[in-house]
Amino acid sequence: GGRHTLGRHTQPQMAPYSAALAVENLWLAARAEGLGVGWVSFFDEREMVRALGLPEHLQVIAYLCVGYVDEFPDEPELVQAGWSKRRPLSWVVHEETYGRRALPGEEPHDLLAETVAKIRPLDAKALGEAWERQKRMTKPSGALGLLEIISAQLCGLSRQCPPPIPEPAVVAVFAGDHGVHAQGVTPWPQEVTAQMVANILGGGAVCNAFATQVGAEVCVVDVGVAADLPATTGLLPRKIRRGTSDMTTGPAMTREEAKQAIEVGIETARDLVAAGNKVLLTGEMGIANTTASAALVSVFTGADPAEVTGRGTGIDDETLARKTDVVRRALELHQPDPADPIGVLAAVGGLEHAAMAGLLLGGASLRTPVILDGVSAGAAALVARAIAPEVLAACIAGHRSAEPGHSAALKKLGLRPLVDLDLRLGEGTGALLALPLVQSTARAMHEVATFDSAGITEK
Repeated sequence: GGRHTLGRHTQPQMAPYSAALAVENLWLAARAEGLGVGWVSFFDEREMVRALGLPEHLQVIAYLCVGYVDEFPDEPELVQAGWSKRRPLSWVVHEETYGRRALPGEEPHDLLAETVAKIRPLDAKALGEAWERQKRMTKPSGALGLLEIISAQLCGLSRQCPPPIPEPAVVAVFAGDHGVHAQGVTPWPQEVTAQMVANILGGGAVCNAFATQVGAEVCVVDVGVAADLPATTGLLPRKIRRGTSDMTTGPAMTREEAKQAIEVGIETARDLVAAGNKVLLTGEMGIANTTASAALVSVFTGADPAEVTGRGTGIDDETLARKTDVVRRALELHQPDPADPIGVLAAVGGLEHAAMAGLLLGGASLRTPVILDGVSAGAAALVARAIAPEVLAACIAGHRSAEPGHSAALKKLGLRPLVDLDLRLGEGTGALLALPLVQSTARAMHEVATFDSAGITEK
């Protein structure tokens, strides 16, 4: 016993966690007695320590107010905020070793196969109801153009008409580095990836400004940054490896790593939907990732590398020629087979491409719409469609980027973009600009009167 017992004496870092659990127990006990407990946040804890004469060795974990309240809400604020959403047990249990997804006594399941098995086409009944409602709404038939198609898609995806309003929204920014950077495909140094991740987490990127404007959350997922990122609010550390290998000299990654990255995307979709989000947006950050995007688009569309390789961050003619040659050499080396999407990812893809493909698959399996961003998202969508063709039921093209490969990808996918502004930034910026349009289509289905209800004579 005593100090030789495993616990806080031998594991002093556990003290804050023990204290946090004690606070939780106090909170639950107080609630059971009809008392309210709340965090106090308007004191400087250093002033409180001085005022109470606390010894220096004590660490303040929390300070709370306890007392009777006028009335309790019907449900706690944590529930209202979606913090209490529970994952299915099978999502979080790993038996014996991490990655062996199984409940005790059961065989492990394949997360990718399980996800693909749940993807279904749009519901025909809800689609029919959507088009019938469109005819009765107080507007000329077809007057909302592409927005009517999107609203019907939302109905078919959700299996109900009118569909749920797609809010709250979150953009998942998957970050990773690329070994092909060594071939001089961009003038930007590789460390800019980690620096931009820090900028996004600090709220200073364009995607942050756009997300604030449209009321979306920003979630950054480190799936393969070639640097150690400090733990920061808003960052999900899911690193598979520190960047890919140079695809001109060998595979970008192994098949197992490609599949692991896809599963990161699937789990991200599950977590974000479980947190209460009703629509997912794709985002990415990775210096040289448009080179991998061009390679992926070339494989799945059959287009020549010169037709789908663009200027990315604004490279000059000489660098563009070198970048195109790099894509061509990589494809000649690997001869990737579009019928083997995981093999294609392993040969010439990026970790963020694989994760975005997983996000699409995860969103589709949960019947949650996913708004696609630019060329990297388009490349990921081509991968996802090769894995599960019905994934497109959940996909909405947020915009058409200035990258030529994006137009080729959208044409192959059969998707019409909502916005066309010559953007080529990434980060989810184009998807964020399209978000209000997608939300407006659903709201119109809820709030626009019909000719009958408004007493308007039809033609």
